Parts: sequence; C-alpha cells; structure tokens
Amino acid sequence: MTEQWDLDWPRTLGGPAISALFRREPEDFVVEELAAPTLAESGEHVYLQVRKRGANTGWVAQQLARVAGVAPRDVSYYGLKDRHAVTTQWFSVWLAQKPEPDWGAVVNEEIELLQHGRGPRKLRRGEHAGNRFRIRLRDVHGDRDKADTLIDRLSGGVPNYFGEQRFGRAGGNLSLARRLAEEGGRSRKSERTFAMSAARSWLFNQVLARRVLDGNWQRLLDGEPDTMPTGPLWGRGRNPAGAALAELEAHAIEPWQPWCDWLEHCGLKQERRPLVLKPEALESEWLGDDLELAFALPVGAFATAVLRELAELANVANAAIK
Repeated sequence: MTEQWDLDWPRTLGGPAISALFRREPEDFVVEELAAPTLAESGEHVYLQVRKRGANTGWVAQQLARVAGVAPRDVSYYGLKDRHAVTTQWFSVWLAQKPEPDWGAVVNEEIELLQHGRGPRKLRRGEHAGNRFRIRLRDVHGDRDKADTLIDRLSGGVPNYFGEQRFGRAGGNLSLARRLAEEGGRSRKSERTFAMSAARSWLFNQVLARRVLDGNWQRLLDGEPDTMPTGPLWGRGRNPAGAALAELEAHAIEPWQPWCDWLEHCGLKQERRPLVLKPEALESEWLGDDLELAFALPVGAFATAVLRELAELANVANAAIK
C-alpha cells in the first residue's frame, strides 16, 4: 500500500482564484539561469550554455561527459532543472590537458548548444544569482478579476515552501526517508541523497506551515538569528534561534525527531532558509483561455510556491508519467 503524505501546505492569500492545466508542453515551463561565467580562451574547464527540452540535467551531464571522454564526476552545473520544461543553463567540463572535442556531437532534439568557452574552475551548485521563469497556465477556469488581484499581491511575498517535486512522486522520497531514519534500512548513495534532501525540506515546511497558521511567518520573532524570518534546515550543530523560537520550531517538528537524529548522523550541517519568498519583475498576460506569468526567483526557490497561491494546478507532466 502506498504511503500517503499531506503536501497541501497552508496558503496565505485566501485560496486559489483559478484552476488550470500545468506543464502540458515543455514550452509551458521555461527557465533561464540569471548568471553566466566569464568566458576565456584558456583554462582547464570548458563552460557550455545549453538549452534543453524534456531532459534531465543529469542526463545532459552524462552526454557531455560521453562526448568529452571524461568521467561523469568531471561535469558540473549550477543547479538541477525540471525535466518537463525548456531550460537554459550552464555546465562545466574539466578537460585538464585533454583535447577539446566536437561539442556539436552532443546536439540532438533535446539539447541545443548556445555558446561555450574556457575558464579556470568548475561551476558549483547554487553559485548563480537565481532563475527567471516564464510559465503558461492553460485552459484557465475561475474568477479572473480575483486572479488579477492575487497576482498584484504575489510580489509582497508568499511562503517559501519546498515544492512537491522535492518529495518525489506521491511522496516517495519521504517514504524512503522514513524507512532510513526510523528503520535503519540501506539504500544506494543517490537514493540516500534524495531522502536526506526530502527529509530536511519536510521539516522546514512543517515549521513554515506552523508560522503561517500562527500568522507570524513574515514577522521577526524574539530570538530570530537573522535579519529576516527564517526556519531550520536540520543538521548537526546547535539551533542558533533564541529560546522561544527554538521551542516553537522544536514543537513543530517533534513528531519527526527520529528524522532530526538521522540527519545529524548523516553529517549535514544545520543551516537556515528564509520563510518569505518575493518574486521579482512579475509580469502577467491573459492569452485567450490561458494565463502567462513571468518572474525571477533566488536560488533554491520553487516556482510552484508562487503558483499555488494563485491557482489549483492539474500537473499534466506528472499525470503523463504515472
């Protein structure tokens, strides 16, 4: 029997105004990284800007490694991007003293090479400034006037939840995390990584949901360790929050204390994440029965955290691969 996980976190703007089809085509979800490495004529690393369609970031990295004749670990990138989308992102390939291959050999229906050059070091996860999204919601039904009002309010901030995709299909990564944390089961390294990420994200969302329900998620509380409201990304080390806030957070995640213990045992370092997400340069346009939105988000933020305040989404991409 499939384990059930409630991923319907509390909303803040009164509930969605519309319903729509989401990601019917890859072109309905377009992502472009807001950064570019400095390109040079020399350096041990080759930087490649790639536009991919309907492909995993990891799969593209494998194709680059194959063409270059290097190990997969020698290919890096700023961040993972959705498969059912059109995304523009940067990769780096460590060639050392190897001759540069014909990068055209990697081009196919899923991969387009936009530009490339050299540089002195590998690209690392999260080093870019953020991502710009252009999203088309199709076959929209509901109150358009209310939707326009909600769109105007989105820039004021929404809860910075981790999106459902972090937790795997039907929460599968959470089920794995439960097994590893509570039963001490074994797993492959890649599965363990997904489980740790899902567990950490789940705990953060629990704290954020608690503060949304309490109405203080946008407000600094006594004991806040940063200049903005934040929540814990669990790991080793003392919670830097003051006593009252630390107690609030501990109470919110108390049912998952074995997960906290497991994450500490895994060696992750305790960090903090903002509770408030503010989309920048927000634009919207009605296109017949469709609605197109464009906005920029910082690294690590989920576009679905913005969309869920506006619309009830039928994710066609997920439905198609079940």
